[in-house]
Amino acid sequence: MEAKRVEKERVRDDLFEQVLSSANLTDAWKQVRSNGGAAGVDGMEIGDFPAFARVHWETIAAKLREGIYDPSPVRRVLIPKDRGRFRALGIPTVLDRVIQQAIAQVLGEIHDPTFSEHSYGFRPGRSAHQAIEAMRRMSLEKGCGGRRCHVVDCDLETFFDTVNHQKMMSRLRESVADERLLDMIGKFLKAGVILPDGTYEKSRSGVPQGGPLSPLLANILLDELDKELERRGHAFVRYADDFVILCHGPRAAARVLESITRWLSRRLRLTVNEAKSKVVPLAEAHFLGFRILRKKVRWTDRSREKLKGRVRAITKRTRGVSPRQVMVDLQRYLRGAVNYYALGIPYRDIVELDRWLRRRVRLYHWKQWGRPRTRRRKLLALHRPGRGAQGEPQPERALEDEPQQPRASGAMTDAWLHSQGVPDLEKIWVAIRYPDGPQGSTGMA
Repeated sequence: MEAKRVEKERVRDDLFEQVLSSANLTDAWKQVRSNGGAAGVDGMEIGDFPAFARVHWETIAAKLREGIYDPSPVRRVLIPKDRGRFRALGIPTVLDRVIQQAIAQVLGEIHDPTFSEHSYGFRPGRSAHQAIEAMRRMSLEKGCGGRRCHVVDCDLETFFDTVNHQKMMSRLRESVADERLLDMIGKFLKAGVILPDGTYEKSRSGVPQGGPLSPLLANILLDELDKELERRGHAFVRYADDFVILCHGPRAAARVLESITRWLSRRLRLTVNEAKSKVVPLAEAHFLGFRILRKKVRWTDRSREKLKGRVRAITKRTRGVSPRQVMVDLQRYLRGAVNYYALGIPYRDIVELDRWLRRRVRLYHWKQWGRPRTRRRKLLALHRPGRGAQGEPQPERALEDEPQQPRASGAMTDAWLHSQGVPDLEKIWVAIRYPDGPQGSTGMA
């Protein structure tokens, strides 16, 4: 037993060399390259890195080993969310992303096997779909089923921006003894931020979203929360900083929310957003864009509107891109969105959404054609006269209000739309939900 303990300690003392090993760095570069992403503050793109590394890597590796390498500040990017809000991302340089990825690979091998089975975010072999299925399964278990099942929906206020650096480093020291590696991680945490207006801001707290190391650090810190919830015997699911606790009754759930809020503040120095954190019946609980309704997983109304809002933005006439690019963007977004939400989309919803998409694209083309003369010419090219009762093309309002009636709608058939690149959402949904075909099924969900 003693020999095993010494061997483990020796590995922990030598992690920095594992990070800088040729094999680990090669794997890190491959992962960064596959992830893609924008340039950091130095302007270097992914494709520029190999040539840069051939010339400068030996110098950089020497600085890393001597402890004099200083990471570049991250570039602040604001990503639009729903309801007019923004998510702040910190984009490291490509070089720093490779180093962070190399660190994450070594630390991940140590920490991931020790993480809770209730943790699903940013872990190999785990997904959001597994998390929501675990929530559904827990809701059916004895003591948390039926109408009395209530959910503690706890929202950590700007988690990635408020992680306490001292607490984060303290957690790392419990499992990592290599001071060089700890010093390097500390430098990444304190590298600072270049704001959109070009000014520099110190990093006094937080693990910037956008770097390969941040998700792992978040899981290492929040694993202490997982262990506390397990110790208390709670049924819970966590995906990154988003977690729900299932309780038998509203009073029990309210007590849990109050207790865990105090614990998070005292132990992890994290703040719970009291305005967003709440106790709700199971059917009203939203988690990762889904909810559990009558023992089935369903996507939320907010998720549906989010998808439609993104489609409206892509097909906005004033975007200033070609119709071909619009179709490419639609394909890319909708295939990913349907693949994610298919778990909770019933068949009737996908049929309705498919019809709505075709109406939306027909209206987009109608508006793009603009002048009556152009519309007449386009419709004639589709082998339809395209004239109304007075000999003029159908008005765009008719397309929007009664998409199945106008002759213009009849000219832009479903087959024509698909030939232009409009995704067939029903077909995509069926392929995802029934990959082996509908044999043996009694009907769509």
